Amino acid sequence: MEYDVYTAKENRYEKMHYARCGSSGLQLSRISLGFWHNFGDAGNFDTMRALCRTAFDAGITCFDLANNYGPAAGSAEENFGRIYAKDFKPYRDELVITTKAGYFMWNGPYGDGGSRKYLLASLDQSLKRMGLDYVDIFYHHRMDKNTPLEESMEALNQAVKSGKALYAGISNYDRETTVKAVKILKELHCPFVLNQVRYNIFDRHIEKEGLKTYAGQNGIGLICFSPLAQGLLTGKYLGGIPEDSRIAKKSQFLHKSDLTEERLAQIKKLDEIADARGQTLAQMALSWILRDNDITSVLIGASKPEQITENCKILEAAPFTEDERTAIDAAAYDGE
Repeated sequence: MEYDVYTAKENRYEKMHYARCGSSGLQLSRISLGFWHNFGDAGNFDTMRALCRTAFDAGITCFDLANNYGPAAGSAEENFGRIYAKDFKPYRDELVITTKAGYFMWNGPYGDGGSRKYLLASLDQSLKRMGLDYVDIFYHHRMDKNTPLEESMEALNQAVKSGKALYAGISNYDRETTVKAVKILKELHCPFVLNQVRYNIFDRHIEKEGLKTYAGQNGIGLICFSPLAQGLLTGKYLGGIPEDSRIAKKSQFLHKSDLTEERLAQIKKLDEIADARGQTLAQMALSWILRDNDITSVLIGASKPEQITENCKILEAAPFTEDERTAIDAAAYDGE
């Protein structure tokens, strides 16, 4: 597939909504594009390019990556770097490009965890793969009990002070560790703006442990991944297991055992609520994430450009009524 020189749509900001990351001045599009799946070497490059164009044309400004996204690890950043060079270099100042380090990347004692050596070396590698001088947000991707938290936070601070990142973020941190990390970063005067967390109708751990409330009270932005519970919060499994689904492909993140009779019954009830709202189940699940002002942005994945277009329709959806919220809660917890 051949493309002409890309020119972004002039009306790209008309329908998208934006929100500040906590109390900072940085705004994110309420919908962000995640590169966790479908941007590795197994993907089709022309499709990846079309996904990025469709997203940006819809006003999505946040592109979320990590050093280990692929497969193979690093390939998502490499493919994005190719797309950036071809299409998005003129729009660099309109994009929030983020990356992370924390999970395994290379052999030996320095390619995993939260040490200063690993985090800063990984950031340099990420910048090289993407062809960038800096990223907008650099995250520590996970907690590391074997590294002093101060060391990891000081590495984020150094990344910012060096100009290789504009802001710092954390991901997959529990409430207790988040509180400690925030204290350290404040003392360092490091611009910490965003906590990336897993959150969906079925997985509400950030509510149960008080992380969602803490973020709101302390001016911290939240961006949510897995809003569709790896595909469970879509209609794709209502008629069986499709051949192209993650369960059929034996994904490490979703297994056949996850689709129990009880879970399938919950999905059917939620699908009925969505249909009554005039939405697909996936659209309702995304709308539910953004139902309040507590969440800055929701991360979507896509394998087809039209999925992005469909997801963006949630910005036109009616707010949830109290009865709908109650019905969603009842359906989500039924049988548990």
